[in-house]
Amino acid sequence: MKASKIAYKPVGLALGAVSGALAGGVFKQVWKRLGHEGGAPDATDEQRSWREVLSAAVLQGAIFAGVKAAVDRGGAVAARRLTGTWPG
Repeated sequence: MKASKIAYKPVGLALGAVSGALAGGVFKQVWKRLGHEGGAPDATDEQRSWREVLSAAVLQGAIFAGVKAAVDRGGAVAARRLTGTWPG
């Protein structure tokens, strides 16, 4: 394993935690703007419809994946600018 990849590992883990928190906030704001007063439904919430539960899950997954990819890619680009090598 390359040294740059090993050195980047803790940075990648920290960026993963940051991206998770950021994505959670983005999802809450998007869910609110879509006109939902409460938080996203749980899969076992009997009062919510299938459509609402599945829509929330798909939206949340898309936001989390997009934010994670953007943060991971930004971290890798920044690492290359600092070190001159790609961390992957």
